Amino acid sequence: MLNPLRPYSARMRRMAGRPSAAFTDGAIETWQEAPGSVLQFRPALALPGQADRIRASVFATLPETVEALTRDGEVSEGPTIGWRFRDIDLVDGVLYRNGAELHLRNRRRRFGLAFRPRHAVSGALYETWTTNRWFGSWLMDALVAYPLAARTGMAMTTAPAPKPSSHAAQYESMLEISPTRISGDVHFDELILFGDLANNADKWRRQRELRDVLLTGRDPKPVPGVFLLRGLGGDMRYLKNEAELAERLAKERGFLVIDPLNASANELIEACGAARAIVGVEGSHLVHGINVAPPDAAIVPIQPPDRVAATLKQLSDRLGQRFGLLVAEGNDTVFTLDWDDLARTLDLFD
Repeated sequence: MLNPLRPYSARMRRMAGRPSAAFTDGAIETWQEAPGSVLQFRPALALPGQADRIRASVFATLPETVEALTRDGEVSEGPTIGWRFRDIDLVDGVLYRNGAELHLRNRRRRFGLAFRPRHAVSGALYETWTTNRWFGSWLMDALVAYPLAARTGMAMTTAPAPKPSSHAAQYESMLEISPTRISGDVHFDELILFGDLANNADKWRRQRELRDVLLTGRDPKPVPGVFLLRGLGGDMRYLKNEAELAERLAKERGFLVIDPLNASANELIEACGAARAIVGVEGSHLVHGINVAPPDAAIVPIQPPDRVAATLKQLSDRLGQRFGLLVAEGNDTVFTLDWDDLARTLDLFD
């Protein structure tokens, strides 16, 4: 006889107003995959008044975002943690243990109710809700966490196999990523998860190893910079004068202008692998360039004032690049940027 599944218990707990337990509190074993580190950080380069344009941030509070963008000198970063669990259910993209849940992706079922899965597995997941939600997060975080799961011999993911012609499939092939893919609901007899948010020295090492693998056997040609177009792809972030800025960068500064939607991963790596600057609207598509751009390259996302993020700064820190804070004018979905602001920000890197 099937037992009623934990989604029902979790739902009743919320309806009763009882606090949810932290999922990791139920680990039967906790360890450090890598120690914390004291690292040297360089602040974002910015024109006077840029920080004053920031009205709201994403992924962190506004003070946390500003601190991450402006930190200067030695900063302590925490360790990378591993957790081992037993008797965990995965139902409709949510992990359940008694009294706690951890979301890996949006639910597809309206109420999230089901019975205990019949199929049992053991494995190590290297994904998070964020890496399943945004391609850029998968490209900058899941691919770097994969080696942690691969070392266990049980690397698994809930993500379906990407389409053969997609960027994701091309990256998995280049990096020899071959996890077991979970389809549907399963019960984990044993489950390993990783806490890999800390920007510590081991994450820096894994990020640089990923860059080395992507550039192996290539000879990218040095260029002054690459402007990666966003257009209307992905979540709505529309730079109204994007075409004008791209044209001026190409004409006046020798930049390559590339639409990632019309380029293969190989073409993007070749174009960006020796670029002295990566520029474009803040978003996942910029990670193609940042992941392979050389140390000290200028990384300059154009950020809407109501949606400023420091995540790409954290990536550029790992790779020894320099980050530019450049905030447009408008709102979180439609905005413009003055050419002089862009040109003078790039001049800061000279």
